[in-house]
Amino acid sequence: MILRNYSWVLGVSPVCENEILETLHNIASKNKIWRSYIGMGYYNCSVPQPIARNLLENAGWVTQYTPYQPEVSQGRLESLLNYQTMVCDITGMDVANASLLDEGTAAAEAMQLCHRHNKRRKFYVDARCHPQTIAVVQTRANYIGVITELKLPHEMDFSGKDVSGVLFQYPDTEGKIEDFSELVETAHQNGTLACCATDLLALCILKPPGEFGVDVVLGNSQRFGVPLCYGGPHAAFFAVKENLVRMMPGRMVGVTRDASGKEVYRLALQTREQHIRRDKATSNICTAQALLANMSAMFGIYHGSDGLRHIARRVHNAALILAEGLRRAGHKLHHDLFFDTLTITCGCSVKEVLDRAALRKINFRIYSDGRLGVSLDETVNEKDLDDILWIFGCESSSELIAEGMGEEAKGILSTPFKRTSNFLTHQVFNSYHSETNIVRYMKRLENKDISLVHSMIPLGSCTMKLNSSAELTPITWREFANIHPFVPLDQAQGYQQLFKDLEKDLCEITGYDKISFQPNSGAQGEYTGLAAIKAYLNAKGERHRTVCLIPKSAHGTNPASAQMAGMKIQPIEVDKNGSIDISHLKAMVDKHKENLAAIMITYPSTNGVFEEEIGDVCDLIHKHGGQVYLDGANMNAQVGLCRPGDYGSDVSHLNLHKTFCIPHGGGGPGMGPIGVKKHLAPYLPTHPVIKIQTDKDACPLGTVSAAPWGSSAILPISWVYIKTMGAKGLKHASEIAILNANYMAKRLEKHYKILFRGARGYVAHEFILDTRPFKKTANIEAVDLAKRLQDYGFHAPTMSWPVAGTLMIEPTESEDKAELDRFCDAMISIRQEIAEIEEGRMDPQINPLKMSPHTLNCVTSSKWDRPYSREVAAFPLPFVKPDSKFWPTIARIDDIYGDQHLVCTCPPMESYESPFSEQKRASS
Repeated sequence: MILRNYSWVLGVSPVCENEILETLHNIASKNKIWRSYIGMGYYNCSVPQPIARNLLENAGWVTQYTPYQPEVSQGRLESLLNYQTMVCDITGMDVANASLLDEGTAAAEAMQLCHRHNKRRKFYVDARCHPQTIAVVQTRANYIGVITELKLPHEMDFSGKDVSGVLFQYPDTEGKIEDFSELVETAHQNGTLACCATDLLALCILKPPGEFGVDVVLGNSQRFGVPLCYGGPHAAFFAVKENLVRMMPGRMVGVTRDASGKEVYRLALQTREQHIRRDKATSNICTAQALLANMSAMFGIYHGSDGLRHIARRVHNAALILAEGLRRAGHKLHHDLFFDTLTITCGCSVKEVLDRAALRKINFRIYSDGRLGVSLDETVNEKDLDDILWIFGCESSSELIAEGMGEEAKGILSTPFKRTSNFLTHQVFNSYHSETNIVRYMKRLENKDISLVHSMIPLGSCTMKLNSSAELTPITWREFANIHPFVPLDQAQGYQQLFKDLEKDLCEITGYDKISFQPNSGAQGEYTGLAAIKAYLNAKGERHRTVCLIPKSAHGTNPASAQMAGMKIQPIEVDKNGSIDISHLKAMVDKHKENLAAIMITYPSTNGVFEEEIGDVCDLIHKHGGQVYLDGANMNAQVGLCRPGDYGSDVSHLNLHKTFCIPHGGGGPGMGPIGVKKHLAPYLPTHPVIKIQTDKDACPLGTVSAAPWGSSAILPISWVYIKTMGAKGLKHASEIAILNANYMAKRLEKHYKILFRGARGYVAHEFILDTRPFKKTANIEAVDLAKRLQDYGFHAPTMSWPVAGTLMIEPTESEDKAELDRFCDAMISIRQEIAEIEEGRMDPQINPLKMSPHTLNCVTSSKWDRPYSREVAAFPLPFVKPDSKFWPTIARIDDIYGDQHLVCTCPPMESYESPFSEQKRASS
């Protein structure tokens, strides 16, 4: 391990929680909360307090992990299935996923889907899409060799049959609604897919894209109950026709059955994903936006279709009233048909209008040609309309204008674009419209899921550490939550100070010179870092350098990200100790030295060891003209002990949702900023709306996220963590994380083989148990141990990664010795159960492991015909007690059945047993 004694600038002593929150509040107060009618995919909304209080601010929802273990995840799986159903219903599509990172990256994923589908290398983008969406698509396309062309529909030529897809916005960025059915039909006639970026609220009264044949529909679900958050986190939605389901990116919840035949939920079609298919995956998506998707799903459930239609009509009516007032005041409206957005050429001085807007503390969208845009939202009231009318010089009030408009001014509702189809007809969207009922429903779902409020979640390489209440408190402050990402920078000085302060701390921690906060997940950070390397090499005239070396033990996102950055992947072998095989590495470097672009490595390695030769590896790559990308997933074992920038790395992403305490949220949000050495700094991302690269020598790689600083609103969590820990606390946390892992490895080594150790016989902050021998001796596999752990009240460790048939354990520094011992006791007890099978004292097929997990229904049923007792099934150790036990709510799921009978929306009501059954309650 590489240790370095260096002087911290973070402060010797930690700052107490109350003091640091007061300091942060003073910083937040520098943000000016004006009324923003900028639009462009971001809108103010009313967050229902029952949802904010009982979901967003609830550790039971916030500290869950991605639902890979469905038996202890049925609550959020059901909620995410509700989200998918809501998206499908509103868009008119067949299948939706469980969220993507933002609208821009969702559009980029749509472009890649089209390219994979028909292998064509041209992609049309309607020039009237949101500018940030266009920029993200163009950047992604550039690195995979797809040519994007900005055109209007009448300029698009599909006759050459060389266009993979077309993307358009409906309504477009200027608010215009037009008929795209002819464009879609023409595209289809020539083998081209049609992709539509849209707005869920608009579609509540507007004809959905699925009804005019669109293949892919995407957008931002933010205005369904999630604050503006200065750009994020928000859940993007993504829906496709059924024939494209296996090419869809991201996680997808499906319906299957458990061992008892009960209909249950699970993550479906995981063989599409990066952790299995690696560079052949449909996407590098790992973390998405599950927590925000759950918020939006609950928003839809709380309001139902009638409530959503009411909100949409109210917003649309406000836009109609404003349009009439602007016309009367002598201003020109560019579009006659719109939902909530008006594009205006002023009939007077634009400066005068903007000066009056500043007096009322109101922001509009300002186009480069002098036009103004006004986008209304559900929070707009009569006073807001009157203020806007006054700004534009209209002498009438909104009330008088409305009275004079009459019944003929119905907007969308009087055109063929009016939605006539029903949506959200499932019972779940028609049962919980009161606070009493929605709170009880959310609590019922929460109680089905294991989270950090119950017990440790020892997932290797996931760092499920404490997300403290003090760290999470600021995310709901209005000064951070209610600010549009495209406001002038002088209105976001609090955020700017936070970014600079956090960048300074992260640079000191990592040894890098510059940080970009734009990537809003770890996988996005990988892609961004590799793209920065590619841009740097291209600028040096070394475009031929495209080979990326990746150890076979690497995270699945690594090869998937390298593929997205346009690199060719060369796998590197791992030696018997779990480290990079240096001889093989040298051979591959020598073979590819002329075309070597980079190596992607993780330190400590994904096998849970500190590689003694990490410095030599970096030197070898640099000697042959390559760059070193260090995956920051395992920074929790480095902070305060060593710095990537010191031992040779050029760029890393930092999983702020791991090392720096942003919660996992059941599958997101995450944050994956990248740190770079100074030679890569000019190539960091930029943004088309807000200029964030100010250096005169900047040559930015492009734009990777819709918002300039990614998911800005969760950065205060990491800021508070660093400040409250201080330099010594951060170092101590790393030391305890490593100590805890070694303590557990020592306790378990007599019962399980520890697969890899470092040169000195120790593990890093995580370690791998080899469970493969039990397949031969007892017909027991890693999955059996994982499910049996649920009976002891624990979430399973990482299963079958990075080595198939093993379990990877990471305890983190947050767990005390008593909890570590409980987990070790559980694992030792399970090993004794395996021994009973090996010795013939327990049936090899019907035993506590093969039949696990055991639900409450199972152990309390009148029939019990198993050759072990109910007590052994449910209470295998003294600490597993009836009054505190976490019960799995379903028996073991059937993965194969779920993929063979794919259902990714709420099942029809006739599939449920009775109005009073548990199945009925779970789905309603």
